[in-house]
Amino acid sequence: MTASGDAARDKRLAKIGTAVFAVAPATAAGLLPWFVTRWRVQQPVPGGLAAQCTGVLLIGAGAAVITNSFARFALEGLGTPAPFAPPKNLVVSGFYRFVRNPIYVGIGAAIVGQGLVLGQPKLFGLAALGAVPVVAFVRLYEEPTLARKFGAEYEDYRVNVPRWLPRLTPWRQPG
Repeated sequence: MTASGDAARDKRLAKIGTAVFAVAPATAAGLLPWFVTRWRVQQPVPGGLAAQCTGVLLIGAGAAVITNSFARFALEGLGTPAPFAPPKNLVVSGFYRFVRNPIYVGIGAAIVGQGLVLGQPKLFGLAALGAVPVVAFVRLYEEPTLARKFGAEYEDYRVNVPRWLPRLTPWRQPG
């Protein structure tokens, strides 16, 4: 197979793997909140219409961030966010220019948004509880693995882009 044929195959496999792995955030941001609330709206909704509008914005933003970030893994990283099919290239574009973990941040935003829309504070607890294993995974596995695989490139990125709270301006990779 030619080099361009290998690249096309890698992209195809990355797209398939990313689509399959998308089940994880869909479960975390959709199925778990449903199990907790059955998507029942608490009446009256604490915070009223303003809280619900904010919730809709958080859900939409979270979904957009998750979708865009997954696409970048497949198209630019030539892999997936999953440890069993990691990217070949470090992904530092799109929302990754603002925050190192946009998928996790997007999932949290979607869950909190549902809590606001439904008037269900227990979803805030679900988001906080879900953050514990995510933070442990990122600190103990993901970051050391990226540092070993991408070396100085990842270190430069890590120093310039925050882990959880987005930068106000996009980071530009030197060079």
